[in-house]
Amino acid sequence: MNRVAIQPELLRWACERAGLASADLEHKFPLFSAWERGDAQPTLKQVEAFAKATYTPVGYLFLQEPPVEKVPIPDFRTVDNQYVGHPSPNLLDTIYVCQQRQEWYRNHARSIGETPLAFVGSATLRDDIVETAARIRSALGFDLNERRQMPTWTDALRHFIEQADERGVLVMCNGVVHNNNYRHLDPEEFRGFAMADDLAPLVFINGADTKAAQMFTLAHELAHIWLGQSAVSDSQPTVVPEQHVELWCNQVAAELLVPIKLMAQEFDGTATLSDEVSRLARRFKVSALVVLRRIYDTGGLSRQQFWDAYKAEIQRLRAIPRGTGGNFYLTQAARLSKRFAAALVASTLEGQTRYNDAFRMLGFAKQATFKELGRSLGVGL
Repeated sequence: MNRVAIQPELLRWACERAGLASADLEHKFPLFSAWERGDAQPTLKQVEAFAKATYTPVGYLFLQEPPVEKVPIPDFRTVDNQYVGHPSPNLLDTIYVCQQRQEWYRNHARSIGETPLAFVGSATLRDDIVETAARIRSALGFDLNERRQMPTWTDALRHFIEQADERGVLVMCNGVVHNNNYRHLDPEEFRGFAMADDLAPLVFINGADTKAAQMFTLAHELAHIWLGQSAVSDSQPTVVPEQHVELWCNQVAAELLVPIKLMAQEFDGTATLSDEVSRLARRFKVSALVVLRRIYDTGGLSRQQFWDAYKAEIQRLRAIPRGTGGNFYLTQAARLSKRFAAALVASTLEGQTRYNDAFRMLGFAKQATFKELGRSLGVGL
């Protein structure tokens, strides 16, 4: 049986890259410890299986040393204002598939004569925060009173996504890689990213985050689209990023969701803070963290009061279990962008796009699933 010489350092790198310990793989690869020590060598089939288990391109394992992987768009992720290196395979694969989808939609838009979207790149970092937020709100038809009447954050988020998607922004929201429920996206690694393009602007939201947090992420990434700048972010309303771009986008997002003048009018300083935060979060359909930040911005909280409340809210959020389930085809529309999915299904049914290419971008394996998605979007047979 032919054995393959693999550098032990590459095996360890692949495990670290995938966030796995050696012990996590030993049940599937009993000789893994011996491979790591260089005392034994795997077969080619075992190398391929190992690559699949660690989400590693198999060709990487034949290199002499681990490659240095970089996010293919500007990376503004930080923890305590320190750059976050070593992107996970889950993040990289999510960006790669979104790049494929964006390229397809850009070519599709050109083929049907769509005109460039004027709002992409229409803002600059010198623009006034309040005025920019107002322009975005107007372009999207973002009505604060309408949002107030919505019963849940989920309803408000769904409507927000639909507004952006209808204006030409491909909004994709997913908590896993493609449709692989074993590959969860970690909000601690990234919350979203934007890929600017005047024909196919794309925003991805980490669906593993809370609905209220996703609201802020979408607003933040839309600010990137208005700047015409692509980026992957860990956007949080309570963080003051060192990068001027991220700071500006955070400020625009907060103003878009909760205008500072309106917050000053609404905030009742005589009420208990917890009750007031809860009321205003329901009022604006945003997270308590956004509300706390805006109260602080109006001068309603001292810096120490703000951070004490922030830490308490973070502990509360971490204790809340995440929900799962829902209608598969409604979930797919959210994961893929209705605009993108409808265009791809229609193009495929018309014979302009190959089924294999469509299935790859959708993450499907069965034609029946593809056709049912089309019917749910109103473009099926």
